[in-house]
Amino acid sequence: MAAQKVALVTGVSSGIGEATARALTRDGYRVFGTIRSPDAVVPDGVEPVSLDVRDEASITAGVASVLSRAGRIDALVNNAGANLMGAIEETDTAQAQALFDVNFFGAARVTRAVLPTMRAQRAGRVVFVSSVLGFLPAPFMGFYAASKHALEGYSESLDHEVRPLGIRAILIEPSYMKTRFDKSAMVAAGTITDYAEARAAVGAHMNASIERGGDPTHVAGAIAAALKARRPKLRYPVGKGAGTLATLRSFMPTGPFDRALRKEFRLDGAR
Repeated sequence: MAAQKVALVTGVSSGIGEATARALTRDGYRVFGTIRSPDAVVPDGVEPVSLDVRDEASITAGVASVLSRAGRIDALVNNAGANLMGAIEETDTAQAQALFDVNFFGAARVTRAVLPTMRAQRAGRVVFVSSVLGFLPAPFMGFYAASKHALEGYSESLDHEVRPLGIRAILIEPSYMKTRFDKSAMVAAGTITDYAEARAAVGAHMNASIERGGDPTHVAGAIAAALKARRPKLRYPVGKGAGTLATLRSFMPTGPFDRALRKEFRLDGAR
């Protein structure tokens, strides 16, 4: 009988991470879910792991704990992330660095800690929860979009490096999902009046889109399917309009795409 597969999912206390942990548990995985607070609740059947993606020592200890209990890691789902709202000029460098420390370097740290085990196994899947903003611009979320663009470049490069070793890297690119994404966002340190009207319009659009967004279980289902696939794709757009946006970004001329995006975000002055 084949050994039970083991998954490590970061950030399982809510949203996409929680839904993914539940889905993989139903699929028969032994699931370890990371939490930062000892008071955080994990889904039924998920084994909690204290881990902060910003802290190397915490990651080393967390991965060692999983390996001591389960002996292997077959799937890593890099889900932990943060958001930052505000104009680029309003955002100080320390805030931008803090965001990248979670969204980009956090995923890179955990991946680096897990890869030696996957290399020894000659098998494994590393999933990165990106966003449609990994291939689209995002006015007033510029540093968030930049962190996801960086994650996409990292993931695609990693996939080429580890594929000969039996490991695959996979990008999940959700559109708007009904999560706490907007409510838990950091806010830029500065306030510049010239941006106020456009910032408010974009913020209202984002909040309404999230309220109408898809259920995080759709993303969890895409992750579960990618882990089962014999030959997984690199990118999985998920949610309303995600696939269409990916196609348009690839093939639509720059000018019409720019105008369509500004119209979508209720921005004046399209050129």
